[in-house]
Amino acid sequence: MSEYTLTQVFPGDKNTLAQIDALLQREGIRRDANLDYICALLDEEYRVIGTGSCFGNTLRCFAVSSDHQGEGLLNQIITHLIEVQCARGNLHLFLYTKVNSARFFGDLGFYEIARVEDTLVFMENRRDGFGSYLRALEKTKTAGRSAALVMNANPFTLGHQYLVETAAAACDTLHLFVVSEDASLVPFAVRKKLAAEGVKHLPNVVLHDSGPYIISNATFPSYFLKDEAAVIDGHARLDLAVFTKIAKALNITARYVGEEPTSQVTGLYNKIMAEQLPKAGIGCVIVPRKQADGRAISASTVRQCLQSGDWAALAKLVPETTLDYFRSDAAKPVLETIRQAGNVVHY
Repeated sequence: MSEYTLTQVFPGDKNTLAQIDALLQREGIRRDANLDYICALLDEEYRVIGTGSCFGNTLRCFAVSSDHQGEGLLNQIITHLIEVQCARGNLHLFLYTKVNSARFFGDLGFYEIARVEDTLVFMENRRDGFGSYLRALEKTKTAGRSAALVMNANPFTLGHQYLVETAAAACDTLHLFVVSEDASLVPFAVRKKLAAEGVKHLPNVVLHDSGPYIISNATFPSYFLKDEAAVIDGHARLDLAVFTKIAKALNITARYVGEEPTSQVTGLYNKIMAEQLPKAGIGCVIVPRKQADGRAISASTVRQCLQSGDWAALAKLVPETTLDYFRSDAAKPVLETIRQAGNVVHY
């Protein structure tokens, strides 16, 4: 029987990484931009015949050479990645896979959350994980018209506040989801705190963590989608597949989004939502951006002001609650992170 070696691959191991890239390419996928652990399965001559990776609490980029398929090697790689995640303390795991591989991962103890037909399936290793999340949300369901907003709020600006106020004025209950994933310069705990303080004057707003089920553009896996347009389309459609189930649990009949005149990615995302949400009986309302000094207010401009220390400009872009926070001692570590970052525009 052949002896194979399963080993971690480090960023400096250019030769092995090149072999991994070649293997992934042969299998029609590519190495994802977001990976924090990579392993390789090596044959007796130290050639890469299999690979798999992790990022946060997700498993990604699995492949086994066609010459070695049918030997149970992918099962071995996935088992290893699960052990790595358990050692990190990540017990609730997620993965994204091609539709034709979903049954294989089902046999390994993963359960479907949502799918985009003919493209991808989003899965987790808890039988009732998403169901439990939906039941918790149902406890906040109210009578009357309910709408939703999903935002990163990195950080919370006057633009976000205007969007929430506009949506809240048009419904009986507004469910505001703040993306929980910590892939932003401003940590989730701070983003949620500033959002809560920025909407506390609106009694019909219910604030929610997005949990692990609504993810950001920054960490959506792109490794098995052919190009950037396919990545945006796949992310938007998966978001909608998940959101439609959330909307059903809360009787949500409209989703509000901010207009995005400068970002091609968000513009395409909004276009897909506007086309697809009505098919599920949910309205999509795109709200024009609030302006300051003739320019649309954006969180990226706020981050630039924080980075450069332009407090006068910042005061025109954020609520007093956000301004007070960034002037406090508690904000010093966050400010230092922003100042040390290179490009804060697309973060």
